Amino acid sequence: MIEIEINSREVQARIDEAATKLENMRPLMQRIAGVLEHETEANFAAQGRPHWAPHSKATIAARMKRNKGSSVLKILQDRGILASSISTAFGDDFAQIGVGGAARDYAAIHQFGGTIDRAPQSRKTRLRTDAKGNLVRQGDEGSAKGRAVFAKDRHKRVRETWNTVGPYQITIPARPYLPFTGSGPAARLQPEAERSVLDAIQRMLAEVLG
Repeated sequence: MIEIEINSREVQARIDEAATKLENMRPLMQRIAGVLEHETEANFAAQGRPHWAPHSKATIAARMKRNKGSSVLKILQDRGILASSISTAFGDDFAQIGVGGAARDYAAIHQFGGTIDRAPQSRKTRLRTDAKGNLVRQGDEGSAKGRAVFAKDRHKRVRETWNTVGPYQITIPARPYLPFTGSGPAARLQPEAERSVLDAIQRMLAEVLG
């Protein structure tokens, strides 16, 4: 679960002001939690504010292959797991937004960016063959000429080979989808989120005080 405490002097000052005027802070914290969720949804819709780093060519190719040539190709959105794993919570003195569930393992690296180290591994390749043991080719002309055909589990005539892939790294750029940037003491609300939170506090005070 990503959990960051945001320190905004202006927001905190307005919350302190509200605390002196409201008998119950829970409704305000519920409203702020809703604002944070809305701003997160807006980040996904806009594909970043400011715009996130675009997909790499390898990511685009992998998505198109996995989705059989059809994909919206939106950044951080493929099967909707990350966006649907956003959750909020609130109490008498806090409003919280985070990510867990099915996206728990990769939520943080998309928010903050980072490098993934991949260990060496062996991979098996299964290619189709004909009755004589020769590799089946995709075609005789153009880009298909000479290319082998990968075998599926149902294919019986196959040639299997093992290849070793050495260690490598994958660098993921930071794409802050939660409505803050930075981490730890340096975490700050996005400008759009800060304005929305301040507006929510102001409207709550106006409703209560008339």
